[in-house]
Amino acid sequence: MNIQFDKTTDVSALLTLTLEKADYEANVKKALNDFCKRANMPGFRPGHIPMGLAKKLHGVQAKAEAVNKILNDKLFEYIKENKVQMLGEPMAVEDPTLDIEHQDDLTFKFDIALAPEFKLELGTDDKVDYYDIEVADKQIDEQVDQLRQRGGHPESVETYADRDILRGILAELGEDGAPKEGGLVVENASLMPAYFKNEDEKQKFAGTKKNDVVTFSVSNAYEGNEAEVAALLRIKKEEVAGHSSNFSFQVNEISRFVPAELNQEFFDQVFGEGNVKSESELRDKVKENIARQFEADSDYKFLLDLRAYCNAKVGELQFPDELLKKFMLASNKDKDEKFVEENYDKSIQELKWHLMKEQLVEANHIKVEQDDLKATAIQAARFQFAQYGMQNIPDEYLQQYADEMLKKREQVNGLVERCIDQKLTAALKNVVTLTHKAISLDDFQKLFE
Repeated sequence: MNIQFDKTTDVSALLTLTLEKADYEANVKKALNDFCKRANMPGFRPGHIPMGLAKKLHGVQAKAEAVNKILNDKLFEYIKENKVQMLGEPMAVEDPTLDIEHQDDLTFKFDIALAPEFKLELGTDDKVDYYDIEVADKQIDEQVDQLRQRGGHPESVETYADRDILRGILAELGEDGAPKEGGLVVENASLMPAYFKNEDEKQKFAGTKKNDVVTFSVSNAYEGNEAEVAALLRIKKEEVAGHSSNFSFQVNEISRFVPAELNQEFFDQVFGEGNVKSESELRDKVKENIARQFEADSDYKFLLDLRAYCNAKVGELQFPDELLKKFMLASNKDKDEKFVEENYDKSIQELKWHLMKEQLVEANHIKVEQDDLKATAIQAARFQFAQYGMQNIPDEYLQQYADEMLKKREQVNGLVERCIDQKLTAALKNVVTLTHKAISLDDFQKLFE
C-alpha cells in the first residue's frame, strides 16, 4: 500500500491511497470461504459450494467490502498517526475510471479540509470584564414571596377580596330579572372577578359575602371574548351569542390563597429541618442562593466576553470554504445550497471558537472525568428543581435523577460541554486579569439586548 499526502493550500490537502492486490487478497479469500460455508443453494450440499461459483456470485461484493474496510482503517490510521488537524471528514474524490471488479491496483483520493494554524495564549496582560451582580433587597423580597406562594394553601373566608375565587350557582336571567325558564344553570361555577376585563362588572363583586346573590353580565365581564364566556358557561363558542343576557351568581364559597407563614414549619419545608431558624436567616439563605445563581450568570457573560476577546486577538483565519461547504451540504441531507450559504458564516464563527477553545482546554489541562460529569448532572438537576421552588431535595433523589440524565446520550453530550465550560471558566478567571464591575440585575440584563 502507498499513501501520499499533498497540501494543495495552507488549509487543504489531497490524500491518495493506492491498494495493491496483496493488500486485500487474503480478506477476499476469507470472505469467499465464509460464503461457501454458510451458503445454502439447490443442488449442493450445505457448505460445499464450489469456489468458482462463489467468486461468480459473491466475488465483487467480497472484494468491495474488503477494500472498503482496509481503506477506512488505513485512512484514519494515517490521519491519527500523523496528527493531521482535519476539519470534518475526508471527502472522496470521484474517479469515473475506477473499476473495482476488474482492476487489481486501486487508487483512491480524498480531499482533506485542514484547520488553520494559529496560537492562542492568555495571561495577566489580557484584561476581560467581569460583572459582579448586586443582590438587591427587591430580589430577596420577590424570592421569599415566591417561596411563600409555593408553600401556601387555599382558605375559606367570609368576605370577597381581590384575587379570591368565588364558587356558586350561575343562572341565566330573563328580561324581568328573574331566572329564565329553560335558561342556563351552571352548578359549582368558579369565578375570579379579578380577571374580568370590564371594571364595572368587576366592581359588582366588591365586598361580596357568602350567600349573597350578584347580578352581572357575563358577556360584558369578558368583553365578548367567546372562548372565555364559553368556558365559564360550559357551552360551545358558537352558542355564546344566544346567551347575552344577565346572569345571577349565588355565592356559596369564597376561597383565598394564603401564603405560607414565616414559621419554623415553613423554614424546615424549604431548607431542611433546622437549617434556618428565623426570618433573618431565611433572607440570608435566599440571598446566598441568588448570589450563587448570579455568579453563574456572571460566569456565562465572562465566557461570552472572553470569546469575543480571543476572537479579536486571533484575528481573521483562513478556512477551506469550498470544502467545508461541501461537507456541510453532505452532512445536511435534507437541506440545499441556499441553507449552506445562509448558515455558513455562523458555522465558521462556531468552528473558530471550537478551535480556540481546544487550545485553551489543552493549555489549562482541562479534563472531564466521570465524577465531574456526575457532579454536573446533579447540579443541573438541583437547578431544575430550584426553578419550581424545591430547594430541599434529598441527595439520594438528586443522584437518581442525575443517573437517568446520564443514560441519555444527547443529554450526556450537553453535560460534557457544560462541564468543560465551567472548568474552563474557573481556570481562566485565574489566568487573565479580571476588570470587576458592580452592576444591578436590570443593567446586567440590558447587556444582552
